[in-house]
Amino acid sequence: MKLFPNLKGPMRTVAQTTSVVVVMGALAWASVPFYDWFCRVTGFGGATDVAEQSSDVVLDQTIKVRFDASLERDMPWSFKPEVREMELRIGEMGLAFYEAHNPLDVPIAGQAAYNVTPYEAGGFFDKIECFCFTEQVLQPGETVLMPVSFFVDPAIVDDREGKHVHTITLSYTFYQIDLPEQEQHAAVDDAALTTTAQDAIDTN
Repeated sequence: MKLFPNLKGPMRTVAQTTSVVVVMGALAWASVPFYDWFCRVTGFGGATDVAEQSSDVVLDQTIKVRFDASLERDMPWSFKPEVREMELRIGEMGLAFYEAHNPLDVPIAGQAAYNVTPYEAGGFFDKIECFCFTEQVLQPGETVLMPVSFFVDPAIVDDREGKHVHTITLSYTFYQIDLPEQEQHAAVDDAALTTTAQDAIDTN
């Protein structure tokens, strides 16, 4: 079956080429949310789960959780975990904090990407609350402590690969994003106010 049977010669070639580009673009766009969904369901690539509440089961067996922080190349913040490691019982809720600081004189927005290693632990690492769920905006010179609450699913001890995991590393990478629209307006208003005040000083 030929595509575009009513078109001939160069017109058919153009139409077919355009169709291929559109289809490939649609597949590329769809692959991003599908890959994200696949990783969350399977734990592939160290993606974590999200839970609405803590585990009802807490084991006597403990596991270590290490915390790692990094920044994309152009991200101007400083970013680090408050503690580097904690040990808790499997199923017990843990609470950790990451510190972020904006050293610039303008607001900066960021979003955190995350994963856990080893990858086979991803499907058993459940977050309840996390700063990574939403974008973060730091005002000029602002420093914040951002929490993440989590637990390790007791089912990990029955998993063929997970049962051999004794240490999990939770890693975050912050990258810069565009400021939310309201923050952009506020920044423009502040700049205009500063300019007006400076003009008034210069006039006097």
